[in-house]
Amino acid sequence: MKFKIQLEKKEIDMTPMIDMSFLLIAFFMILINFTEADQNERIRLPVSELAIPPDEVPTQTIMLQVLENGNTIYNNAEYDLEGLGRTLEFHKRFLDVIGVKQKTVNVVVRADMRCESGKVQDVIDLCLALRFENFKLRAKQDDR
Repeated sequence: MKFKIQLEKKEIDMTPMIDMSFLLIAFFMILINFTEADQNERIRLPVSELAIPPDEVPTQTIMLQVLENGNTIYNNAEYDLEGLGRTLEFHKRFLDVIGVKQKTVNVVVRADMRCESGKVQDVIDLCLALRFENFKLRAKQDDR
């Protein structure tokens, strides 16, 4: 006696797998480290033998980039010292509202090597007046 078995052809629906793939791509794009985006190409950092890459990325940072003329780039906008003061005051109030203390915020200063040190000190003094205490100065590592 012969049995005849008929197999049905099943098709796999790939739509959920494609949807999940796009969701994962979107998720990982959000998690990408954008620290390189915080750097402006107009800034030429000074070279130092003491420059060491940071071990960990600080959680709360304010990136200030001091140009050769003393103006500062903050959040992709260029400010003079007075305009930077108003903007940082607003940022300070925002931190107060969300419950972040200025002592926990790291102010990262990237100053152009052609900028006068007095102008960099003015930016740091402005931040100190607003009660920001933690500063990180950036320099290019010496390759020698």
